[in-house]
Amino acid sequence: MRWTIRVTSVLHLAGVLGQALLAGLFVTGDADLLSWHESNAGITYSLLLVQFVAAVFLWRRGRVVWPFWATSALIAAESLQIWVGMSRDLAVHFPLGMSIFGASAVMTLLVWRVTR
Repeated sequence: MRWTIRVTSVLHLAGVLGQALLAGLFVTGDADLLSWHESNAGITYSLLLVQFVAAVFLWRRGRVVWPFWATSALIAAESLQIWVGMSRDLAVHFPLGMSIFGASAVMTLLVWRVTR
């Protein structure tokens, strides 16, 4: 399970980075990238759900509980992010996205360092 959560956290982080890239390109004028941003949001969120399952197994088998809580917090944040994005509330959407990126980066670093 350690490798599963490691791989899913890296893939999730890549998806979050892709979201930032697509959003940046969209706001500079390429309106077609909004649909890519929406599709990538679904893929990234799905990867986070797989990461959650891995975190549950890691907690149950290895007694390492912090990835479960960290992933749960990311699920809450990304659920809110999707909702405010669909509402076009960019004053919340942009800073929340940056926070999600930072939290995902820290989580990825920690699952590679702490779950040995």
